[in-house]
Amino acid sequence: MGERLTPGVCEYALEFVRTRYADFGPTLAIEVLLDKHGLKVGRETLRTWMVEDGLWLSRKQRRSFHQPRLRRESYGELVQIDGSDHRWFEQRGEPCTLLVFVDDATSKLMQLRFVPSESTDSYFGALQGYLNDHGCPVAFYSDKHTVFRVNKPDAKGGSGMTQFGRALAELNIEILCANSSQAKGRVERANRTLQDRLVKELRLAGVSDMAAGNMFLPGFVKQFNEKFSVLAAKAENVHRRLNVQASRLADILCHREQRHVGQQLTLAYDRRQIILERSDLADKLAGQYVEIYDFADRPLEVRWKGYSLPYRVFSKDQRVSHTAIVENKRLSHALATVKAQQDIKHMPKVMTNSAKGGYKKRPRQLYGPDYKAEIEAPPAVEMTA
Repeated sequence: MGERLTPGVCEYALEFVRTRYADFGPTLAIEVLLDKHGLKVGRETLRTWMVEDGLWLSRKQRRSFHQPRLRRESYGELVQIDGSDHRWFEQRGEPCTLLVFVDDATSKLMQLRFVPSESTDSYFGALQGYLNDHGCPVAFYSDKHTVFRVNKPDAKGGSGMTQFGRALAELNIEILCANSSQAKGRVERANRTLQDRLVKELRLAGVSDMAAGNMFLPGFVKQFNEKFSVLAAKAENVHRRLNVQASRLADILCHREQRHVGQQLTLAYDRRQIILERSDLADKLAGQYVEIYDFADRPLEVRWKGYSLPYRVFSKDQRVSHTAIVENKRLSHALATVKAQQDIKHMPKVMTNSAKGGYKKRPRQLYGPDYKAEIEAPPAVEMTA
């Protein structure tokens, strides 16, 4: 009633929306108008004004409906996970990926983290934060990204399980893969909401890089969950306590692979040749298998039955593998890596002082089989008339 009696409020509110919040939806716009400008307007009232002014369009005609899946009944029973590649900082910073963990029963944001791209290491970092904050859920629900699912289950060699799947198995957490994006609709809808709402919140806060963004996220998650989460059908929390020491958790959340030790105490890993230092233990490992622990934040370790073995590394050329299969979600990060490697590889060669002075190495002289006779023979004397 009040808005109809004060038409000046309509133009006042719309002016803010036109000039500062043109891409804001009515729900977020009323919050910003109240928080930033002390202007209180009803959501539907503002929606009507924005529609009449051409600032807002209904999405009804663009909606496609799918058979809804009932929520899980308990908090922590199923957690949907996904990565959203987007320009989260608009033109203020580089595009990156936001890892999103959403509880199926309550729609709570459980974990958000900005990372360069979807990779096993980035999911390991996000998983560690989740476990420390909430404990172990019953299961994670993901898409068919190669982080979660082996594309060739009948391939020779390997365990048929990804590194992320192996880590979850050691933590007694199940991983399930959805057959379509609609099947994990809660995290997909969360991604769309975040690409609208979070982008604008980051803009208002002046955040323009991943480090500052990750510091901003906990406060945003708290406010988001207060507004949009729902109560679970059952009050119980089925998260299990994380009964793993920090050192043991680090051993779980890393790349682990077995490698064969040659007769010269050498093994190959990640385009590098690793040479074990000689010792009574290492001398007995020729022909045996050792385990590589490749950590994200410290040098890799070579272990045999729990013992860490000293080694040295002969590095080969590091590059994105030839004809590598790179998914669309990781393409930007892969191209950035390739460019950085090419810039290093084509750096100008540092010249030595001899080269700067014009010194050139003389080619080695090659002699025939009778070179000694040629040296000992006296020089021929030219006869003149």
